[in-house]
Amino acid sequence: MAQPTLNMNITMAISMFSGPRQSNAPFSSSFLIPSNSSSLLLHTTLLRLNKTNPNKWRHSMFISTKPALKDGILTVNGKPAIAGVPDNVFLTPLTESSAYLGASSTESSSRHVFKLGVVRDARLLSLFRFKLWWMIPRVGDSGSDIPIETQMLLMEVNKGPANASPSYIVFLPVLDGEFRSSLQGNSSDELEFCVESGDPATVTSECLKAVFVNHGNHPFDLMKESMKILEEQTGTFTVREAKQMPGMLDCFGWCTWDAFYQKVNPQGIKDGLRSLSQGGTPARFLIIDDGWQDTSNEFQKEGEPFVEGSQFGGRLISVEENSKFRRNDEAQSDAPVDLKHFVSDIKFNFGLKYVYVWHALLGYWGGLVPDVEGTKKYNPKLTYPVQSPGNLANMRDISMDCMEKYGIGVIDPARISEFYNDLHGYLVAQNVDGVKVDVQNILETIATDLGGRVLLTRHFQQALEDSIATNFHDNSIICCMGQSTDSIYHSKQSAITRASDDYYPKNPTTQTLHIAAVAFNSIFLGEVVVPDWDMFYSLHDAAEFHAAARAVGGCGVYVSDKPGHHDFNILKKLVLPDGSVLRAKYPGRPTIDCLFSDPVMDGESLMKIWNLNECTGVLGVFNCQGAGSWPCLENAHQKDVSEEISGKVSPADVEYFEEVSGKSWTGDCAIYSLNTGSLTRLQKEEEFDISLKTLQCDVFTIAPIKVYNQNIEFAAIGLINMYNSGGAVESIEQSGGGIGIRGRGEGKFGAYSSVKPKSCLVNSKQVGFTFREEDNLVIVTIPSGAGDWDIEISY
Repeated sequence: MAQPTLNMNITMAISMFSGPRQSNAPFSSSFLIPSNSSSLLLHTTLLRLNKTNPNKWRHSMFISTKPALKDGILTVNGKPAIAGVPDNVFLTPLTESSAYLGASSTESSSRHVFKLGVVRDARLLSLFRFKLWWMIPRVGDSGSDIPIETQMLLMEVNKGPANASPSYIVFLPVLDGEFRSSLQGNSSDELEFCVESGDPATVTSECLKAVFVNHGNHPFDLMKESMKILEEQTGTFTVREAKQMPGMLDCFGWCTWDAFYQKVNPQGIKDGLRSLSQGGTPARFLIIDDGWQDTSNEFQKEGEPFVEGSQFGGRLISVEENSKFRRNDEAQSDAPVDLKHFVSDIKFNFGLKYVYVWHALLGYWGGLVPDVEGTKKYNPKLTYPVQSPGNLANMRDISMDCMEKYGIGVIDPARISEFYNDLHGYLVAQNVDGVKVDVQNILETIATDLGGRVLLTRHFQQALEDSIATNFHDNSIICCMGQSTDSIYHSKQSAITRASDDYYPKNPTTQTLHIAAVAFNSIFLGEVVVPDWDMFYSLHDAAEFHAAARAVGGCGVYVSDKPGHHDFNILKKLVLPDGSVLRAKYPGRPTIDCLFSDPVMDGESLMKIWNLNECTGVLGVFNCQGAGSWPCLENAHQKDVSEEISGKVSPADVEYFEEVSGKSWTGDCAIYSLNTGSLTRLQKEEEFDISLKTLQCDVFTIAPIKVYNQNIEFAAIGLINMYNSGGAVESIEQSGGGIGIRGRGEGKFGAYSSVKPKSCLVNSKQVGFTFREEDNLVIVTIPSGAGDWDIEISY
C-alpha cells in the first residue's frame, strides 16, 4: 500500500506519519474516511518502521525464490522475465507463485513513472485504454510494444528445452492505497509503471504494491487464480463467479439507442417491440437509452444549427422523465400519462419481463444543473474535468473533450447516496426494473480536492451498488464506460460491464475490431463481470458476424434495430420463440493459439473464440482481417490480406472440455458446422482446415462422444438451426435401452449416433427422424410450442 499524504480528517493517527495538509475542497469530505482505517494505520506503521532499516527491508524481499529479484533480474518460476531492474524497485512475495512489485522515489508527488527494467524477446499481450473509457489489445515482443495505460500484461515464456510447454506471467497494475497504477513501455524496451492519485494534494514517495505479478502453465487458470488472490488481498471487488446474475442475461433484448438516439419516444418504442414480436423473436428485455430524462442544455439554442458535441453539455434538471414520457396538458394527447403508465402498458402488451433505463454516473453527461429546484439538494458544483497525461497520450474522445469544455455539474460526494436512492426509488415506483449506468470513468478527471480518483471511485461505486441493492431486486445494473481499473477493482456487486467501445453501425472499419476487442478484453474483465458485447443491427452487412459472436460470448443478447428493420433469419438463430436465448456458460475468450496474434492486422490469423455449454463446447471462428486498423498505432499499415484467410480448428481449442466430457467419453468428438451443416468425428487433438473471407464466420458445436448401453456411441449436438446449438441441451443420460436428452426450444435437434436408432419420442409422443449414414447425423424435429422437451431415442 502506498504511504500518501492524506487528508487530516481520515485519522489523526495516520497524520503523525504523513503530515498535515489543508483541504480547500468545495464539498464536505466525510466520505473520505475509509472503513478499514485501523488496518491502514497498521500497514503505514510497518512501512515506516521498515524504512528505518532499509537493509532489513531489502533482505525480506528474497525469502521466496519465486518470484525473485536479485542482481537486477526479476525471475519468475526460475526464468528471467525482466532485466536491468533499478535499485529503487522492490518485490514483496505474496504466494508461492505471486508477488507485488513497487518502487520508491526521493520526491513526493501525485504522479510517478517508475522503470521496472528491460523486456525483450517475449510474446506479449497488452490490454490498454486507448480512450478514457475503453480498452483494446495489442501484441508485441518487447517493452516498446507495451502501450501507455496498459491494465493487463500477459507474457509467454519459452526459455527452456525446445519441446517444453510455454509458461505464462501476468502483470496486473492494481490500486495501491490512494494510487492507481498502469503499465507502459518506452523506446528502450523498458517496462514502466505509472502511479497517480488524480489529486495534486494526495502525494507519495513510494508505491510498494503497485503491480501484482503471478505465473502459471495455463493462461486462463492463471487469470482466474490471480483475480481470486487479489480479491482476497484487497477486499475491494468480487469475482464474477460469486456475483448474482441479473435475469435479463437470458432474455432477448432491444435497446433504443441506435434505433432513435436521443429522439427516443413512446410510439417508436411500441413500434419496435411490435415488429420484433410479429417476426417471431419477441423482446423480453428493453433498455430505454439516453433521451428519456428531464434535462436542459444551454449550449443548444432553438433555431440554431446543431453543433456536434454540444449534446454532452446537457445537464439533469430532476430525476423524473421528460415531457415525451409524461403528459403535461391535454394538447399532448399522444404522450403517456407518465413513465409508470407507459412501462406498465408495454410490459402488458408485449410480454416484457425487464425494462431498464439509462443514466450517467453523475445523472447526465454534463451532470446536474446547479441551483434548480430538482437538483439543489444534491449540492452540484460546476467542475471542469482534467485528464491524466496517460489518457492524453492515446486517443482523444469527443465526449470527454466536450465535457472539459462545457464543465460538469458534479454532485457533492456527501449527497451521492441520496441522489442514487432518490433516482432509483423513483424509477422503481415507475415499474422500471433496472438501470444502465454510463460515463463511469469520469470520476478520475474530477478528483482534485476530493481525495483522489481511487477514494472517489470507491465512494461513488459503493453508493451506486448500495442503491441498486436497496431499490431493485435482481442486481439490475449494466455498467458502461467503466473499463478503468479504478472501477474494475471496486466492482463488489455489479455483474455486467460493457467490454468494448460502442457498436458503430455506420462505420464499416470498426465491425471486426469490435469482435476482437471484446474477446481479448474478456480475458481480464471476464474474471470480474459478465462482459457485455453491446447492441447491434440485425439488418446490416456485418449482422451475422455480430450475431455469431454474441452466441459464443456468454453474454446478454440485444439488438438496436429500427422498427421494421430486422433480419429474422439471423434473429431466429439467436432467439427462441419465447424470447429467451441460448447463452453459453462463460465469457467467450480467444483460444490459446490466438492470444499473441493480431487477428485484425497481421494478415494471416483468424479469430477463434471458445466457450462451454452444459453438455457441449462451442467455437466461433471469425475473419477479422482486412476491414479496419487498430487505433493508436504509429504505423497503422494493414498487411496485404488474401481474399481468404485459412487456419486450423481442433476440439482442443475449447478449454475445460473435461467439464462436459465425463467418465464415459471415448476421447472423440462430434463437430457440427453451422455454415455447412456437416458433422465430423475427430479425436480431441486432431484438427482440420477452415478458410473464411473478411467478415465471414462459422460456429462449431463440439460434443463429446460417449458410450451408452456398452456399445452405442452418442453425442448430442442440440438445435442445429441455432448459432449455439448445444446451448439447447440441458442433460443427457442413459434411459433404459436408449438415451434420454432434456432441453428447450423448437426446431431441428441433431445428434451423432454410431448406430441408427429404432424410434424416437418427444415429450412421450412418437415422432419421425432422419439418419444420415455418411456422417451418422440423427435429426429430430421438435414441434413448435414444445418449449421444454424430453427426447427418448431407442435402439
